[in-house]
Amino acid sequence: MKNVDTLTFDLFAELEPEAPVSPATAESVLATLREWSEQGLLRHLDIAMARFLAAQDRDAAPELLVATAVLVQMEGRGHSCLPLATLVADPNAVLAWPADALEGLNALWAQLPRQLGQWQQALKQSPLLRTGSAPDHGQPLVLGGPAHAPLLYLRRYWDYERQVAQQITQRSTAQLAVESAKVQQWLDRMFSSAPASFDWQRLACAVALRGRFSVITGGPGTGKTYTVARLLALLFATAPEPERLRVALAAPTGKAAARLKQSIDASLKELHGSLGGMLDLETLVQRMGAARTLHSLLGARPDTRAFAFHHGRPLDVDVLIVDEASMIHVEMMAALLDALPAAARVIFLGDKDQLASVEAGAVLGDLCRSAEAGHYTPETARYALDAAGQHVPDAYRAAASQALPLAQQTVMLRESRRFGGPIGQLAEAVNSGNSARALALLQAQTRDGGELRLREGAPAHSVWQMAVEAAPGRINYQAFAQALAARPPVSAGAQAHAAWVRSVLLAFERFRLLCAVREGEWGVQGLNRAVEKALASQGAIAPRGEWYAGRPVMVTRNDAALGVFNGDIGVTLPAASAGAGLRVYFLDEPKPRDVGVARLAHVETAFAMTVHKSQGSEFEHTALVLSAHAGSVLGRELVYTGITRARRAFTLMSQAPGLLASAIHSPTQRASGLLGFLEQRAREIRQAPPLAPADGFAPWVE
Repeated sequence: MKNVDTLTFDLFAELEPEAPVSPATAESVLATLREWSEQGLLRHLDIAMARFLAAQDRDAAPELLVATAVLVQMEGRGHSCLPLATLVADPNAVLAWPADALEGLNALWAQLPRQLGQWQQALKQSPLLRTGSAPDHGQPLVLGGPAHAPLLYLRRYWDYERQVAQQITQRSTAQLAVESAKVQQWLDRMFSSAPASFDWQRLACAVALRGRFSVITGGPGTGKTYTVARLLALLFATAPEPERLRVALAAPTGKAAARLKQSIDASLKELHGSLGGMLDLETLVQRMGAARTLHSLLGARPDTRAFAFHHGRPLDVDVLIVDEASMIHVEMMAALLDALPAAARVIFLGDKDQLASVEAGAVLGDLCRSAEAGHYTPETARYALDAAGQHVPDAYRAAASQALPLAQQTVMLRESRRFGGPIGQLAEAVNSGNSARALALLQAQTRDGGELRLREGAPAHSVWQMAVEAAPGRINYQAFAQALAARPPVSAGAQAHAAWVRSVLLAFERFRLLCAVREGEWGVQGLNRAVEKALASQGAIAPRGEWYAGRPVMVTRNDAALGVFNGDIGVTLPAASAGAGLRVYFLDEPKPRDVGVARLAHVETAFAMTVHKSQGSEFEHTALVLSAHAGSVLGRELVYTGITRARRAFTLMSQAPGLLASAIHSPTQRASGLLGFLEQRAREIRQAPPLAPADGFAPWVE
């Protein structure tokens, strides 16, 4: 026993007491942030804000400076706020740094408080931060959200989310009077055959008809523009003065706007014929005019974030249809809703599962959080039966006290009429997180010569070879090269030149290389150079200098004076007249438009483009290129978006095996407080006394 006691005593004697860790100071934190910036872990912009706060508040707590730098870094990655509790408990869950950077991160965190309450208290002591309920004195930071899950904001993003939630709630709760029997009669005519099951398209039309704000979401081929065309016809049929109805179409990019206009025009013309001339829809088509980008619609001005149209000068519109809403960031959404007249309707169309906007916010994803579940109240279910003849299944119902007003104005279309084959099955597998199913589909189709192709661990040159080399049944840039070569002589005249230009533009739109990243051999820049060189070796193009015939370009900055906007894609071609130089032609209806190359200062070559930039576009064949160096950019939504750009064929080429599975298992999650603002506004409405209906509106209170 004595030996055991002695041994025990000796073991404890050998234990060294843990050295105390000195608490962080503002100076030490700024020094650490600077080191991280020099290592490329943070941007200079991220630490600039922390330095600014330290200069303005000499007593700024270390926690405030750290949280601010991380907040600005998060905003640059598309988040509108910083979940403080997550940062305190596990900073790398927020930052997602490489393993070799974790030692320094953990060392700093050892010098900071470990309790969320201590961080909150430290932040609240600064005069540069206000809580959501405190007076606004221009503080650059706002701490909001529930006490157990606080959210730190840059002031303007707090304002954007609050404004968007207020506008959406006001528009969702105010309902217009609807003659249900008349609406159902028109829907019966527009949707000719009785549905075998619940018809979400009919419901979407009826729901949008009664509100000032609506969302119609669904994947490719579910008929979003088909549905909204019937909604426009329904509005035209039921409006007291249809000849005065002012309709505007818009989308975030020029390509998406053009596709929206073409789709709606085609649907309305088809519907005009099927209705036997009961409605003069051709007049409606003519009066709508061209679809515009959101920047053009709002009157973007150079060198300012402000728009020409706003609350004090609203848009001249009764109905606004906005497509590709997943691309709209929270700042743009706030500006758009602010510019809408109080009596106007706005209908947002989009796929909630696509990539979110490049800038901060994931607005459509937040708005459609309950779209799949429905969450329709008894009042909405009664209206669906009366106006659309549709009995809402019990699985999609909810008690009025458990549903948001927004949910009553949101409809998810669920049946794809275009993506029933392998491409649709692959998109569904990716969207559901089933990597094994996705890989099996790709492998089986590759083996059997189907619509899908897979090549993992391929060398970089195989990507551009696939893009330019002719092969039986392969859709790639060979069609574009052949169209370029078919240029008519100048003597053939302007009409022949216009036909040639259109054929070149259509050929280029058949195929596209989509990348996850911009840099490297597997990125946009490397592949653009490789494809350019390969086509030049074939004699299809002759790149001498920046501009040459056949150079496809993407506009990277809005220029309202020229009528070009970020995301527009055109092809550089000789003008119709001899000696008139090169011009960039854009595929618009009814004829292409053109701009002289000397006037286009902000463009980049576009044989390859990022998946983000491809949103709003479709191609017969899409090749998605996954780089092993894509990092956190490589996520489920990126792969899903790339797949759903393809109409007839899809190719996946990855630099290394396993990248597809890794991406599918990494859904994008953006920090946002928008849903919390919407829930807060809903609670306030439920607690408020009932209001008398005014101007055809009825409050959403049961």
